[in-house]
Amino acid sequence: MANEAESKLYTNRWGDTSDPAPGSSTSYRDICTCFDQYRVTNRRRVHFHSDRQDTSSPAWQHFLVLIEEAAADGREVFRPLVDMSPQEQRQIVTLPPTIAKLTAVRHFVLYGSNLVRIPPEIGAMTSLQEFTPYTSYRLHWFPYELTRCPSLKRSTVSTRALYGNEKLRPPFPLLQSGRAVTGALGLDDVEPGEWGATSVSACSVCDRSLEGIQVHQAWISLRVATDVLPLLVNACSAACVQALPTPPEDYVQAPHAGGPGIAQPTADYA
Repeated sequence: MANEAESKLYTNRWGDTSDPAPGSSTSYRDICTCFDQYRVTNRRRVHFHSDRQDTSSPAWQHFLVLIEEAAADGREVFRPLVDMSPQEQRQIVTLPPTIAKLTAVRHFVLYGSNLVRIPPEIGAMTSLQEFTPYTSYRLHWFPYELTRCPSLKRSTVSTRALYGNEKLRPPFPLLQSGRAVTGALGLDDVEPGEWGATSVSACSVCDRSLEGIQVHQAWISLRVATDVLPLLVNACSAACVQALPTPPEDYVQAPHAGGPGIAQPTADYA
């Protein structure tokens, strides 16, 4: 988002993370200004966060090590942020694709993170039963691949931070539907502020490679575990988009491309 580098910071003192000491000026999250998460407003347009992950940073390397350790010992509860300093936590804006190795993890805790996106590889966490990204206020959407976790039954999400949530109905970013990933626009180098990610590689529905073909992006709101989540679909064809499930009542009833022109049900502010 614009002015993200200048945004204020705040500290979560209640989460399952290693908080700074009381009175410390150190913080590990950026305040999000995409939309008002406390009241209904007339804001008509939002955009994806444009942050790129610094994969050369010590924080990222530390995260990679934590994942390897968790994969090696087969742990069932994974709380990576409690093993990271506040400075490291703030530097993590997405998760490493290697989370696909965490096939034994049943509870994934990301309480109070600074994340702006989660990679589709989370769909490989086939033992996942509980997902807790609560108070991750810059995390507005999830990859459709999260629906591939067959055992996922419980979630704790800050729903007011989500695009299209029933309390506030903030708009969805406009998607790049029907755009081919070819030439200078490589699979591993797309603009996150436009596409929602830095790489677009496989169909969210059928897993077909997207290289050299048109990408049909779509938003769909579906119940995943405890919550109705806005899910981003990167599909290889219109047929895959049409094969998506029907959203629950009180949400847009078909896949859509987002933008200010999408009519949503009335907000149920409370």
